[in-house]
Amino acid sequence: MSAAGGPRRLALAAGVAAALAAAAVAAQAPAPAPAPVQPYADRIIAPDRLAPLPADEDAAADYDAQGLPRSLWVQLDASRSDHDVSDRREGGLSAGGFWETAGHGSFSLDASVFDRGDGLDGRSGERTGSATLWQRNLHLPGGWRADHGVGVLNTPSLPLQRNQYRFFLPTTPLAGAAGDWLHAGSGLRLQAAYGRAGSYTGSRLVGFDVADGHVATFGLQADWDPRWSSALSFLATRGRIVPDGFGGGVFDPRDAQAVHAATQWRGDADEVQFNLLSSDGDDGRAEGAWIDATARRGRFVHHYGAFRLDPGLAWGALPINQDAQGAYYRAAYQYGRWLWNAGIDVVGSPSGAGFDGAYATGYLRYQASTTVGYGGSASVRDADARAWAAQLFVDRAGAWGTTRVQFDQADSAGRRSWQLGVDQAWPASEGNRLSTSIAHGELSYDGAAPTRTTLLAAYGGRALGDRVSLDGSVRWAYGDGPDAARTRDANVSLNWQVARGWTLAASVFQSEGSRRSPFQLDPLVPDPGFVTLPRDRSVFLTVRYERQAGRPQGVIGGAPGAAVGGVRGSVYLDDNGDGQRAASEQPAANVTVVLDGRYAVRTDAQGEFAFPRVATGTHRLTVVPDNLPLPWRLDGPAAERTVEVTVRDDARVDVGALRPR
Repeated sequence: MSAAGGPRRLALAAGVAAALAAAAVAAQAPAPAPAPVQPYADRIIAPDRLAPLPADEDAAADYDAQGLPRSLWVQLDASRSDHDVSDRREGGLSAGGFWETAGHGSFSLDASVFDRGDGLDGRSGERTGSATLWQRNLHLPGGWRADHGVGVLNTPSLPLQRNQYRFFLPTTPLAGAAGDWLHAGSGLRLQAAYGRAGSYTGSRLVGFDVADGHVATFGLQADWDPRWSSALSFLATRGRIVPDGFGGGVFDPRDAQAVHAATQWRGDADEVQFNLLSSDGDDGRAEGAWIDATARRGRFVHHYGAFRLDPGLAWGALPINQDAQGAYYRAAYQYGRWLWNAGIDVVGSPSGAGFDGAYATGYLRYQASTTVGYGGSASVRDADARAWAAQLFVDRAGAWGTTRVQFDQADSAGRRSWQLGVDQAWPASEGNRLSTSIAHGELSYDGAAPTRTTLLAAYGGRALGDRVSLDGSVRWAYGDGPDAARTRDANVSLNWQVARGWTLAASVFQSEGSRRSPFQLDPLVPDPGFVTLPRDRSVFLTVRYERQAGRPQGVIGGAPGAAVGGVRGSVYLDDNGDGQRAASEQPAANVTVVLDGRYAVRTDAQGEFAFPRVATGTHRLTVVPDNLPLPWRLDGPAAERTVEVTVRDDARVDVGALRPR
C-alpha cells in the first residue's frame, strides 16, 4: 500500500461511519404525520374565462338579427321535356318561407306559378301552379293547439284512421282549407277540410289541376277512457283517379260519400281496434267492417283480425280494398341474432267475382356475425291458379361497404321469372355517398321463348369542394327476347352555391323504354294500374335565392343561440325491404316530411328533403304518405323516426316505403 493511498482510505471510512450514525439517529426519531387527504372537487372554468367558439360558417356578415326567426326563398325554374307523345316546356316562379311569431305559432309557405306548353312547338299550353300556407302549433284558449292550412292540401287523417295494419285508407288532394285542433288535456281531436277536387301535375314545379267537383271531410277522435279511444270521419268526394293508359291518372267524375268509425282498446300488452266503413255514391252503396288485434308476449308479437268488405266500397279518390271477406294471422319474433315473421290470410269474394283462396307469407333473417347476415322470404297464393314467390339474400359489411346478394324467383299463372342481383353501398367520406346495383333475370310465359334482362344502376352524390355538389342516378337495362325492354334512365343534378344566398342547380333526366311492375301476390292490395312509363328526356335549370333573419339566426326546434346541425335524407320505394336505398330503387317525389310536428317540406324529383339549421338534440321526423303511389305505404316505425342532431353535422335519414308481398 502506497503512502498516499492510506489517508484517502481512512477519510472514506470515516465518511461511511458518519452516514451510518446519522441514519441510526433518524430511525429513532418519530415519523412525520402524513399530509391530510383533500376531498375531490370539480375544476370548473368560469364561463367568462372560456375561449369564444369559432364563427359560424353559415353566419353572414350582413345578417339581420332584428325580429323573430324567419326565412325567405325565391326560385326561378325553366325546363324542357320531350315525351313520346308531346314536347313540353315549363318556366315559372316559386317562393316560400318560414316565420316564427310570438303568439300565433309558426307559418310556412310553399307556392309556385308556371307556364306549361304542350305540343311540338311548345307554345300551346296553360298557366298553372299551386300554393300552400300552413300555420302550425297555434295555442288557443282552453288548452287547445291548432294547425291550419290553406291552398293545395291533402285531406287530414285521424290517428285511428292511420292506424291500419292490414288495410289502407288513402288521403285525397284538394284545393281549399284544412284544420286540425287538439285538446291536450282531454285528448279530443277535431279535423275538417273543404275544397275543390283535383290532382297534382307538373314536372319540376308542383301544380294542381282542379276538377269539376268538391271534397269535404270532417272527423273527431276522443280518448274517453285511459284505455279506450273512438274516432268518426266523414268524407265526400266528386271524382276518382283512374289510370289513363300512359302511366298516369285522370279524374273520372263519380260521386261518393263515406263514413269511417273506429274504436280502439289498449291494454298493457294487447290492442284491439274495431272499424266500420260505409260508402254511397254513383257506384252504389257498400259497407265494410274489420277487426285488427295485436298481442305482445315476450319476444313474440301477434297480429290477427277478420274482415268483410262489400263490392264497390270507396274512400276518397284512390282505390281501396273491396269485395273481400276472411281473416288473417301474423306472428313476428325478434331476439338476439334471429328475426322472423310469418302469416296466413284466408280470403273469399262476397260477389264470387274476386279472389277466393289462401295467401301465406314468411320472412327469416339470421345475423351470423357482426358482419354477415342471411335469410329469405316466401309467398304462396292458393286459388284457381297457384302462384308463389321466393327470395334468398346474404348481407355482408366490410371494408368495401355493405353488400347484399339476392336471388328472387316467382311463378304466377304461367308467368315465371327469376333474378340474381348484387346491391353495394360503398364507404364514402362525409358529404359523399355511392351505391351500385347489378342484376340479371329471366321472364317467360307458357309456350313462349324467355326474355332475359340485365340491369346496371348507380346512385350517389359527391361534394366537389365547399360550394359545388353532384347528385344523381343512372340505370341501364338490356333485354333480349319477345318481351324485351331496353331502357336507359339517368338523373344528374349539379348544385353550385354561386354567392352567399344564391344557388344554381342544373338537372338532366332521361328515360327510354317502359318499367314493368313486379308480380303482386297479395290479394288484399288494390291494383295500381300505373305500370307503363313513356320515353322522357328532360332538362331543368334552377336559380334560387334564400335569406334568413331573426334574433339570432333561425334555429329549428331550439332556443335562440342554440348549437345547430341539419337533417337531410330521402324517401324512396324500398323494393327489397332491406331498409337501405339501393341504386335500382326509385325515389318518391312530392311527399310531405314534417319535423317536430311544426316544420314541413316536400321531397324533390329525386326524393330528397332537407331541414337546415336544426337545434342539436333529439327530434321527431314524420313522413306523411300523402302522395305515395299504390301499393306502396308507410306506417309505424317507417313513417316516424327519431333523429339525433349533433353540432355542425347533417343527420341523414333515408325512409323506405314498403309494399305488401
